[in-house]
Amino acid sequence: MKVTIIYTSPNSETKARQVASQVSALSNGSQAIVVQADLKEIEAPEKIVAATVEAFGDKIDILVNNAGVLFGKTILETAADDYAAIFDVNVRAPLLMTKAVVPHLRAPGRIVNLSSVGARSGFEDMALYSASKAALEGMTRGLAAELGHHGHTVNCVAPGPVKSEMLDGVPKDIVEMQLKTTAVEHRYGTV
Repeated sequence: MKVTIIYTSPNSETKARQVASQVSALSNGSQAIVVQADLKEIEAPEKIVAATVEAFGDKIDILVNNAGVLFGKTILETAADDYAAIFDVNVRAPLLMTKAVVPHLRAPGRIVNLSSVGARSGFEDMALYSASKAALEGMTRGLAAELGHHGHTVNCVAPGPVKSEMLDGVPKDIVEMQLKTTAVEHRYGTV
């Protein structure tokens, strides 16, 4: 495999480089590059794809849209800027990443979008996050119909609670409720 790993903040660079080293250490011809890009920025997808094509050639087989942001606010605390902050990363970025990748996508190409159980569940103070993930799932279905004619699949994965820094921002009562309804051993997922 040849993998492009994206990180946003300088604080994440070390982790991204560690993952790239682990990929290269597989001793099976795998390679990885790291690219700093903020998917809130409209230009980020083109930058990412350009770096990928430069490093590995013109063909891309798989895109995983894994970037996401989450924060909980009541409706009275929510501002218009909060809408943009969540939807720019959770919805617009996967759309623009897909648009940038499609000209390079080798059939049968695979696009995987990371959603959330929040797309179909209403959690207190998480309306914007849930709405963004529901939008992502709707977009996924539309892109699957559009790109399926070319031999590509577009799917969504909607994990429950996964031990991560993002989960630390979810109220504990919501996490406990999710764990109770998690079919496999009522446990957290791991990265």
